[in-house]
Amino acid sequence: MPGPSPEELPPDELRAQVRRWCADHVPAGWREHQTGASPEEYVRFQRRWFDELSAAGLAFPHWPREWGGGYDLARQAVVFEELARADAPRLSLYFVALHHAASTFLEAGTSEQRARYLAGIKAGAVWCQGFSEPDAGSDLAALRTRAVRRGDVYVVNGQKIWASGAAHAQHCLLLVRTDPSAPKRRGISYLVMDMDSPGVLVRPTRQITGDEHFCEIFLTDVEIPVANLIGPENDGWRVAQTTLSAERGTTMLELAERLTAGLHRLLAEAAHPGSADTVIGDHLARLAREVQALRLLARRAITRSPAELAAGAHASVVKLYYSELLQRLTACGMELAGLPGQRAAQRPAGAEWESGVWLLDHIASWEWTIPGGTSEIQRNIIAERALGLPREPAV
Repeated sequence: MPGPSPEELPPDELRAQVRRWCADHVPAGWREHQTGASPEEYVRFQRRWFDELSAAGLAFPHWPREWGGGYDLARQAVVFEELARADAPRLSLYFVALHHAASTFLEAGTSEQRARYLAGIKAGAVWCQGFSEPDAGSDLAALRTRAVRRGDVYVVNGQKIWASGAAHAQHCLLLVRTDPSAPKRRGISYLVMDMDSPGVLVRPTRQITGDEHFCEIFLTDVEIPVANLIGPENDGWRVAQTTLSAERGTTMLELAERLTAGLHRLLAEAAHPGSADTVIGDHLARLAREVQALRLLARRAITRSPAELAAGAHASVVKLYYSELLQRLTACGMELAGLPGQRAAQRPAGAEWESGVWLLDHIASWEWTIPGGTSEIQRNIIAERALGLPREPAV
């Protein structure tokens, strides 16, 4: 009889299997190879790595079984933990596709949309997210990008900012205003936009780390088929909560394991001769407790459905805790590194805060308190949904 499939293996056997796979497949010296890489080289590297993970069934363990996943909570944790321990490159180019887009289609898409777009993601399609605007970042419901229906298409005009990976994406999760006379949250619709549509202009934004990961998207009379509407017209705010819940909650399982690997790196550096310091030791012990608490919170989050995450505050708690803990951990790394660690360096493409240089990692950590809702917004959500505090009246 055939043996069990990976999602059915006992967790210890799965761990051993993933560990062996990582030993054979994680690219040696990938940071050095990606330092100074051109955008084209970065995309090629990410595509090769995605293909390898996909072939091994490790790119989407969190998806339903019928779509190639089916791993339960314990087995998902094993996969992400072993990839982090092996210092495997993160699939930064595919993060929106594998998590945000997939969660949205699984929860709110039609069967035709799931068949088309989930299959496309498995084939390597890159997605970006067109939510934030110049005057609608934290207050996302204030977005002004307008979509007017004309027959079987929407004609869209407006601007989006902070669209991660938009320069390389084939598709965009796009929030637009379809009823300007309705209350802010009730006049929004959720569309899928093909990035090669006429009228779409993408302009990368250079960051302090030297990356151009974030982009602006300018939309001029862009035609989007009505068939690309996700959920009912003017119900996009509700659908968007599924996307944001994935960003604030379920993706944190992988990120928590990555942060655990960062803690291990800190502990190894603190163990070097001459680095003994009682204050640093106490700080590291506190960080170790906080990282373990984050792992438990993240695992609890993915036991909830996307609808439960969207309705409650748990996802906001996890996102807030992760983003600020990341800042504290990388700041501790800078303190350990001392003045030699303040040297100028170039960050490997796609490394985000795992560059290997604490200065760059700490700078990069600050972006995590902004995407998916700033820390201030997360605190408001927690106050209202978890603590039952009244919403502050509009001035």
